[in-house]
Amino acid sequence: MKRRFNTAGPCRPDLHYMVSAESRIPEAPHLVEQMGYFVVHAPRQTGKTTALRALAERLTASGRHAAVLFSCEAAGAWDEDIAAAERVLLDELRERAEGTLPRELWPPPPISGSPGNLLRRTLSAWARACPRPLVVMFDEIDSLRGQSLLSVLRQLRAGFADRPGAYPASTILCGLRDVRDYKAASGGDPERLGTSSPFNIKLESLRVGDFSGDEVRALYAQHTEDTGQTFTEAALARAFEVTAGQPWLVNALGREIVEKMAVPPSEPVTEAHVDLAKERLILARATHLDSLASKLVEPRVRRVLEPVLAGTYEGGGDAFDDDASYVRDLGLVAQDRPLRVANPIYREVIVRVLSSSAEERLDASPARFLLPDGRLAFRRMLRAFAAFWHEHGEILASGMPYPEVAAQLVLMAFLQRVINGGGFIDREYGVGRGRIDLLIRFPYRKPDGSRAVQRRAMELKVWRKGQKDPLEQGLAQLDDYLARLRLRRGTLVIFDSRGARPRSGPRFSEATTPGGRRVALLRA
Repeated sequence: MKRRFNTAGPCRPDLHYMVSAESRIPEAPHLVEQMGYFVVHAPRQTGKTTALRALAERLTASGRHAAVLFSCEAAGAWDEDIAAAERVLLDELRERAEGTLPRELWPPPPISGSPGNLLRRTLSAWARACPRPLVVMFDEIDSLRGQSLLSVLRQLRAGFADRPGAYPASTILCGLRDVRDYKAASGGDPERLGTSSPFNIKLESLRVGDFSGDEVRALYAQHTEDTGQTFTEAALARAFEVTAGQPWLVNALGREIVEKMAVPPSEPVTEAHVDLAKERLILARATHLDSLASKLVEPRVRRVLEPVLAGTYEGGGDAFDDDASYVRDLGLVAQDRPLRVANPIYREVIVRVLSSSAEERLDASPARFLLPDGRLAFRRMLRAFAAFWHEHGEILASGMPYPEVAAQLVLMAFLQRVINGGGFIDREYGVGRGRIDLLIRFPYRKPDGSRAVQRRAMELKVWRKGQKDPLEQGLAQLDDYLARLRLRRGTLVIFDSRGARPRSGPRFSEATTPGGRRVALLRA
C-alpha cells in the first residue's frame, strides 16, 4: 500500500509520510529514566499521539520498561461522576495494555475500591506485579473535567512517593493544554479544584512543536522518493511560509495538491499549486480549521485576538497573560513573541469567519471590477466600497463580533467578495502599531499570452476618539510596507470612529510617503 499525507489520526510509518516521531519529543526518554511525572502538550493535530505511541513502543521494546498509552477521551462524558469516569479509564487502560504489551506485563485482574481511590489502587497493584517499571501515558487528559479530573490528578500525586516498586515509575499527561494549574478545568472556577496545582509533582512540561523548514522539506521529499514528483524550491519555501510548519496544515497542503488537485506526478509542484491549495483549504473549512474557528467567539479568545487584529495590543496584565497562554495552547497564536496569529492560513480563516456575516450581505459582482485586459480595476473597486460604506457601513459594522476591528472586517469582506477566487489577499497585522496591511495579488494574462500578477498594497487604520490624526504615522508605515514589497504606490484607508461621520461621506485625495511613494488616500 502506498504512503499518503495524513490529516486524520495518528501516523503509521507504513501508511503515511511522516517526520520521525522520536524527534518530536526528544527529551521524553531522559525524563522517563529520571522516573519523572511530566506533561506533553500541544494544539490539536500536531502529532502528540503519534510521538507518544512511538515512545511507548520504544520503551517496551528496550526490555527495561512496560509502557502503555491510553486515551481518556471516553471518560470525558462523566465530569462529576468520579466512579463512572474511573471505570471507563480503567477499562480503556486494561484494553490498551492487553493489546500492546506482552502477556507477562499485563495488569492483574480487576480489584475493588471506593470511587476516588480505585485508580490509585489499580496502578499500585499493577506496579507491584509487573516485572518491569511501569510507564503510563494518559492521552487526551484534558477531556476530563471537574471532579473527575481533580480525582485523577490527586490519585497520581498520592501514589507518587511509592514509585517505582509500588506505583508507576513514570507518568505522562498529554493534552491540549499544559497542566501547570488547570484553573479552568472545572468550568473556569479555580475554587473547585481546591488548589492551584493539583499536579505539583510535575517534573517538566514538553510542547510538541511545529515542523521546521527542514522537516517540511524532508516530509515532502518522502513523496518525491515514492512517486518521483518533485517540489520546486519556491513551492517548498511557500509551503513553509503559509503554514509556519503547523503539522496538520503541512500535510493538508500536500494532500490537497497530490490527491484532490491531482497534479500529475510527472509535473513538479510549484508555488502556484501551493497558493491554490491554500485557498482551497480555506474555502473548504476542513474539520481542523472549523474547530479553530469555533473558538473565536469565546470571550478569552476574543480578549486576545481583537487587539491583535486591530494592532492595538501593547501588553497586558496577569488576566490577559493567562488568556494569551490559553490562546497559545489552542494554537491560534504563535508560541514566541510578539503576540501574533500563528500562520497566514489561520490569519485568513479568522478574518473570513469574523467577516462572513458582512460578506453574505454584499452584492459586489467581481465582473464589475475587471478591465478588458483581465486586470483588476482597483480604483473603481475602492470607490465602490466608499459608496457602499457611506450607505451601509455603520449598520454592518455594528453587527461585527469584534467591534474594535469592525470597519476593517467590512472592507476585507468587500475585497474578498470581489477577489472571489480570482486572486489572493495576504494580510499582516501590525502588533502595537494600530494597522492592518493587505497585499492583493491578482493573476492575469498579458496581450502576448504570458502570465503576470497585478499587485496592490493597502494599509488600514482607524482614527479613534482621543487620538490624533493617524495620517502621518500611516504614511510612514505604508512607506515601509511598500519598500518591502518593492512597490512605488499604495493605498491608505483611514476609518474615522470618533463618533461623528463626515456629512460629505468618504473623501479621496492623494498623498506622498516620506520615501516619495504615491498614495491614494481614502478617509471613510
